[in-house]
Order: sequence, then structure tokens, then C-alpha cells
Amino acid sequence: MGRHSLPDEYANEGTRGRPATGRRRTVVVATLLVLVVAGGAAVAAGSGLLSFGDSCRDSAVRLDLVASPDVAPAVRSVAERARAGRVTSDGSCIDVRVTARQSYKVADSLGAGRDPDFAVWIPDSALWVDRAKEGGESVPVATAGHVAASPVALALVAPAAKSLGWPSRTYTWAELAAAATRSDALRLGAADPARSAVGLLALSSIGRSTARQGADGDTSAAAVAKSLSQRTSDTDAQVVDTLARDGSGTESGNPRRNQAVVLSEQAAYAYSTGRGAGQGLGLFYPKDGAPLLDYPYTIVRENRLSTDRSRAAMRFLTLLGEPESRRTLTKSGFRTPGEAVDEAAVKKAGGAAPQPYATSTAEAPSAKELQEALGMWTITVQSARLTTVVDASGSMAAPVPGAGGRSRMDVTKASLLQALAQFTPEDEIGLWDFATRLDGSRDYRELVPTARLGDPVKGGRTQRDRLAAAFGALRPVPDGATGLYDTTLAAYKQAAAGYRPGRFNALVILTDGANEDPGSISRGELVTRLQKLSDPAKPVPVIAIAVGPDADGEAVKEIARATGGAGYQVTDPAEIQAVILKAIMTVGQGGRAS
Repeated sequence: MGRHSLPDEYANEGTRGRPATGRRRTVVVATLLVLVVAGGAAVAAGSGLLSFGDSCRDSAVRLDLVASPDVAPAVRSVAERARAGRVTSDGSCIDVRVTARQSYKVADSLGAGRDPDFAVWIPDSALWVDRAKEGGESVPVATAGHVAASPVALALVAPAAKSLGWPSRTYTWAELAAAATRSDALRLGAADPARSAVGLLALSSIGRSTARQGADGDTSAAAVAKSLSQRTSDTDAQVVDTLARDGSGTESGNPRRNQAVVLSEQAAYAYSTGRGAGQGLGLFYPKDGAPLLDYPYTIVRENRLSTDRSRAAMRFLTLLGEPESRRTLTKSGFRTPGEAVDEAAVKKAGGAAPQPYATSTAEAPSAKELQEALGMWTITVQSARLTTVVDASGSMAAPVPGAGGRSRMDVTKASLLQALAQFTPEDEIGLWDFATRLDGSRDYRELVPTARLGDPVKGGRTQRDRLAAAFGALRPVPDGATGLYDTTLAAYKQAAAGYRPGRFNALVILTDGANEDPGSISRGELVTRLQKLSDPAKPVPVIAIAVGPDADGEAVKEIARATGGAGYQVTDPAEIQAVILKAIMTVGQGGRAS
């Protein structure tokens, strides 16, 4: 492993012939000096002040690495051992410096194209790598391997766990969520899914599980999300701090304390091993699958790394997979790829048979499932007020390739109805359509005024029923052209005038073409007027979606940017549902898509 012995440069020839007492005194003093120097060197090495001996100092390859805060201490321990052991890459010692950093912050920074100050990134989940790649100016990243794993489970303090039949009783995600949100007596907390892979993976798993319940699945998932949103922490570390500290009535009755939280197995391990015997958690591993945090070893801007740093990065990945490093990870509560589950570590975390801790690993959710879960979370946590404006020009009658003869309008309607199911009764949604001269000289008309979905309307129906019927009744206008610019301006004026504080206000525009009204305002004038109408104190961003090959993607993006919104271009109208939810998530968090 590139180890070198320290040279013996201090043989004392001048002590020969001295009396024995003097020699013994000299030996004692020398020994003390050696111990002092050695102790000082150890402290210096541990603090990073003295990284190497003389043989490595000039040739060491510096590698900066950022890691999720939970895995950073174990990775740092391996890096320090590599420095102490003078591990080499191509004959040069490697000097890996590890910094803990929240994964969502790194993903946002890389996605925005900000120049990184590190060469390797170990987030807690590959979903952050995917998110980093989504940015329009994203920094190139590539996953080279995985260093650890940890399943996501539901952790309960001992009295609450026993009340649900732990460990003998097993549940699906849907059943666990229902049990944990059934009454105020069992308070359930989680980290914000917008910032926590644990929170998002759990939310996605709950959504997948409730979907198997049939027609009521979306409603159940929204109810769970609403309950979770009342007890959400910013980070996983903060979630742990919300747990009841003991089984006393004072703690269980404290409204700020949770009896159940969504945690990774590793976080539960760290909590339980730090509390002492009898003070740990009971972990429920859902029988329909526990998603995994997978800790991808990600190379950043590989094309800009020098050959030495690139090889050092791969050498450190190899080192992380060696037995001693794996033992370090296991001692920190992680599972390691390709190895059997450590029963002792699971027990310390709070797992016990017959909980399926070794057999119920879930398939990773797709990017679409994650987007839908996060979109649902955003609109559930903060009720939305949306005016939806749909292109009804003649081109919407064109068939969609591979859609069994269905038209663009048919597929658009189906996607809108799917999106509608994701909204709660508290959300407000309205509908316009547009073409050219659709209502006298106007290119647009209001079909359903924007109102709360749960509000009653005539005939014993609700606003949701009315809107669903209006979506289903949308038809292309024969020979109708696309009056995009005048429609956008009129709809934006009304949406801004109807701004509701405390809600996510937005204007959603769907079009499959370019502006074709010769008498309308120009794009430049539209953008200027939208910028003047846009009020940062009362934001109403435009979410503009260009559908199909004939749509003017650049125009919708420019229009959206003028209001602080997001513009998208999709080839298939079936993608509309996912894009709407993604856009709400992105814009609602202050992000942009272009």
C-alpha cells in the first residue's frame, strides 16, 4: 500500500563510554522526547497540519471530495488512513480532503452550472445526480461506483413501535402511513422531500403503495403528504432531534415531539448506538419494499481533471471498497455493496425478525415517479391557484405518433385529467382555451372560472367535476390558428388581478404552435408588458409548455422568463402531467427551467 519506514537519522555516537546512570538518564530523556514528538505528530496528522512524511509531501496529489453529512465521517476516516499509510496512485501519494455538504445544495449548485471546488461528490442518493444533470447549464458529472447503502424505513420510539405490533407485525408503506397518521396520538415526522432523499424516497414509496389501492390511492397519498407537511424538518439530522426522548408522559404529550419518523437505517443506527441500551428505536421495513440510499461515487468535470487527479479519484474509490474501509463503513451503520446484511448492525439500528430487513429492497423509483411525488408534495404543502390555458387551434387535431390514432388534443386532455387528480380540494384551478377569433375579435375565452376544487357548483357537483367535464369537452377549432400572444397577455392580467396570498399562483399555458395572429402584439411587446405587470411581492409565474415539433419552444421560454416562470418543450402531449408537476416544484422553490 505504498508504506515507507521512517529513516533512523538520530543514532547518538557521543554517548559511548558514559557512566550507566548518565546513559539511563539520556535514554529516559530521549524516550520522552520521542513520545512528545510522536504525540505532536499524531495530533498534527489528525488535524491535517502534518499530512505526510518528507517522502510524500512534494509529490502528493490533492483531491477535494464533498460527501453527504451522514457518510462524510466514515469517508474522512478512510482518507486519513490513506494519508497516514502513504497510499499512492501511480507512485504519488494521494491527499484526499473530505468536506460534508448537504446533497440537495450540491445538486442545485451543479445544476445551475456553478464551478465546483471539488473533484468527487458522494451524495446519499443517485436522485441528486439526476437532478444535477437536469439543469440547463449543469456541470458534467459521471457516477463511477457506489460506496455504501442504507434502506429507508419507518422508525418509532419503543412504546409506539410496540403499539403497532413491532417486530412481529409487518406492513406495506400505505398501511404504515395510514397507521402513523390515523390519530394525533402517534405523530409522524419526516425531512422535507425537496431537500431530503430519505423524505422523497419515502413519499414516492407511499405514492406507489397507495396507487395499488385503486381509485382512492391519489387521495390517500395526498392525505399522508398533508399530514407529513405539518411536521416536516429541513434536514434528516433535524428529524432525529424531533423524536421523543423517552417514554414519559411529558415527552409523549409534547406536541413538538414525534413518536415516528422516516429515517435511513444508518441514521437509526447512529441514534440508537448513541442512546444506550433500551433507548433505541424499532424499525419497520415495509414488506412492499424499502428504497435504498445508494451513495454514488461521482466524478465532477472529469474532462477537466488532470490525469493524476483522475487516477487518484479512481484509486480512492478502489480503497473505499477494500475490506478495512468496508469495516469502517459497517461500524458507522452502513451496508456495503455486494456483501451480506450485517445482522448485528441491523439489530443495533432497531431491526428485528420477522421484519423483512434483508429481503424487501424496493426497485428504485423512476425519474417520473420522483417528479410526480415532489410535485404532489409541493402542491399539497402550499395550495395552488392555477389558471390553465389550452391551445385549441386546428393543429391540435393532428395525430400523435404511436398513440393509436389519438390526436394531440385527445392526449393533452388525458394528461390534464391525470394532473387534476393530483390536486387537493383546497387548490384553485380554472380553464381557458384559445385559437384565433374564438370569441368575437378575441382569440380566447374563459371556460371555467378559477375557483377552489372542493367548492360546490350547480347540479350537486364540485368545481373539480366541472373542470373535469370541461377538460373532456375541449375540441380543436377547425382552421383555427394560434393566437398565443394576445391570449397570454389577457390571461396574465386576470391571473395577476386574482392573486391569492399564501398560495402558489401561476398561469399554465399549453400550445402546439407559434403565434399566428397577424394583428396581435409582437413577442417583444408581450415580454415588455409582462415584465411591467410582474410584481415580486405578488408573484404569478408563467409555466409555458410547448407541445410537439411545431411549437415555438424559444417563444414560450422567453415569455415564461419574463414573469419568473419556467418554459418547457415536450414532444409527446402525454408528458404534460409530469411537466406541470415538475414545473410547480421547480418554480415554487424559486428555481427556473429554460
